[in-house]
Order: sequence, then structure tokens, then C-alpha cells
Amino acid sequence: MSGLRVLVGCKRVIDYAVKIRVKPDKTGVVTDGVKHSMNPFDEIAMEEAIRLKEKSIASEVIAVSCGPPQCQETLRTAMAMGADKAILVEVDPATYEKVQPLHVAKILAKIAQENKIDLVLLGKQAIDDDCNQTGQMTAALLDWPQATFASKIEKTDGELKVVKEIDGGLETVTVKLPAVATADLRLNEPRYATLPNIMKAKKKPMDKKKPGDYGVEIVPTHKVIKVEDPPTRQAGQKLETVDDLVHKLKDQGLIPS
Repeated sequence: MSGLRVLVGCKRVIDYAVKIRVKPDKTGVVTDGVKHSMNPFDEIAMEEAIRLKEKSIASEVIAVSCGPPQCQETLRTAMAMGADKAILVEVDPATYEKVQPLHVAKILAKIAQENKIDLVLLGKQAIDDDCNQTGQMTAALLDWPQATFASKIEKTDGELKVVKEIDGGLETVTVKLPAVATADLRLNEPRYATLPNIMKAKKKPMDKKKPGDYGVEIVPTHKVIKVEDPPTRQAGQKLETVDDLVHKLKDQGLIPS
């Protein structure tokens, strides 16, 4: 059996170390002049795909990103890590604000079909919207089995054995290929791209497409009414005795007097 063809989603998000600022008009967060990078969970998915290739389980790793032209940087990072080629589904910045997980899932499903993909690997969620929907929706559209929140992935004969963390401990699921899997934090530690590989990545092929090329129209199904900073946490109080605490709780109506 020849190696798997693996498709990895690589979302460009505001860097995890940046302090997020809400726009004055409350329509979203400030993105201009702010450092962006690959979604950390997608980095983990990419690392896993590259490891599958290093074990000769995968034969080709394709990175895909849907967003503005700056996503090319994210895809070059993916290719510097070890992806063979990339697909940029370009969306102008104004339209990108309307892109939702279902749109991305439809695009990924079409790319998977066109490229005869055996495994779609995505991060379990993006750190900007925290939707945790794209992997599940992609699996539904393709009618493929899904293994979400993977903390360990093993390839067996025509199947994937995936260990996932749940509230009660660990759960192991087995899915037949082709399949969709989403990466959790403990799956691996992504590698840093070395300078020689960054240089090599510049020569790797990157296709540029539009959502319309995949029959997808970016029409939002819901809209954001308002974005607000979380409430500021109030300072705590230090009390000397248990009696002081009880009186305080009674005064605030938190326990019956």
C-alpha cells in the first residue's frame, strides 16, 4: 500500500503571546500591525503529518490556508517545517471577516476530494475564535469518520488508532481511512524551522485559489453583535478569622444570616 496523502489546515491567527485589544467600535479585535503566526494546534497537526512522512507512513503532506495574502507566510512556515506543497485559498481582508468554520470546512472537503487525500489533520480549534467546529464539519461533509482531540495517533492496517483525552481519563478510538483527525496539545512538540529549510521552502510550490474555485460562496450564517473585554477582576480581601469570613459572606447575602 502506498503512503498516505495528508492534508493539513494552517490558520493564520494573532500570535498567542500578543495581548489582544478590542477595537474602539466593539466590532472585533485590533489586527493591524499585530504579530500573527500559525495557530498552535495547527502547528501540532503539521508536526504529526511530518512525523508520519518521516516514518514512511505518509507519502505527501499538503498545507492549506484560507485567508488574506499574508497567509503565504504561514504556509511558507509549514513548508519550512516539512510540508511538500501548499494551497492558499485567498480571501480579501474585508471578506475574510465573514469567513466561518462551515466555509472553511467546505473548502477543505473539496480540496481533499480533488487531491485524493487519505487523512485530513487539523488543530482541534483555533486560538482566535475557539470554535472547535472545522474538523467535525469537514468530516460530516466528506462522510468520513472523525477522531477529534488526538493526544496519540498510530497507523494500523488501513486504520488509525487515536488516543484522546476525556474528562474521565483516556479514550481510544479506531477509525477507517480516509478520515479526519484533530490535534490536541499533548500530541507532540512542534519543531522549529531551520534556516536551510526556510530557504528550501521558498522553492516549494504554492497554488493560489479562490473560494469560488471550490464552489464556495462566503455568506455568513450569523453575525457578531459586539466584542467586549472580559470584566476586570476585582481585588480580593484578606480576612483574619473564620468569623470575619462568615460575617462578610452574610453581609453580601452569599450565605443565609
